[in-house]
Amino acid sequence: MTTTHAFRSSDERSQLAELVARAQAGSTAAREKLLQDYRPFYLRVASNCCRKYLVLGRDDEASIAMIAFNEAIDSFDRSGGASFLSFAEIVVKRRMVDYFRRQSKRAEEIPLSTFETDENEEGVLQKIESKEAHTVLQIQEETEQRREEIFRLDQLLSHYGIRFSELVKISPRHQDARDRALQVAKALISDPELLGYLTRKKSLPLKELEARVKVSRKTLERQRKYIITLALILIGDFYHLQEYLNRPE
Repeated sequence: MTTTHAFRSSDERSQLAELVARAQAGSTAAREKLLQDYRPFYLRVASNCCRKYLVLGRDDEASIAMIAFNEAIDSFDRSGGASFLSFAEIVVKRRMVDYFRRQSKRAEEIPLSTFETDENEEGVLQKIESKEAHTVLQIQEETEQRREEIFRLDQLLSHYGIRFSELVKISPRHQDARDRALQVAKALISDPELLGYLTRKKSLPLKELEARVKVSRKTLERQRKYIITLALILIGDFYHLQEYLNRPE
């Protein structure tokens, strides 16, 4: 099956180009609209690669396709001459190939061409030692779930003026400081009024928090973005990230 983006009208192509430009300039609304409106496109591309119907939220390959499409938004260069959808199709296909290669990395040698035959997934897995195949697929599934969680968290953080890429720089260096920040975040989400302030105002209720925790106002202000991030992870559907936060050092 071939994609039909070549047959889009000039108005549709112009609107798409404008959305991509706005998303690259930092518009969360434009990016979300692209990811929503073009979901059938990137899922179709991935489905053709996998030769099976994919559903976002159920299939790892669907999550990879969404992440790849988002990557294409950031990487697209209009000066190159290619259309955005042609470029996005290439990115999605490359990420699917990467996924197949990672799946078979620790298993028996399986040529990539195996995935291009009419043989179904069960037939491929029969060529892999059962126990090892299960381990590889489990690791891969968890890895992709973490990537999908990070993608969703990055989208959520943008509403608070925070980028996920900032977290490495703003995270406290010392474990005791990270532990204190986590305790502040837990105190914040345990109080409905404070949590409501956070979600409405998109900022920390510094005065109220200072009265409830043994942390100085200066420290709260310095760790503001980090604490907000921890709170959002704790209240959101971020199973793997929550597990990481609760992991003992």
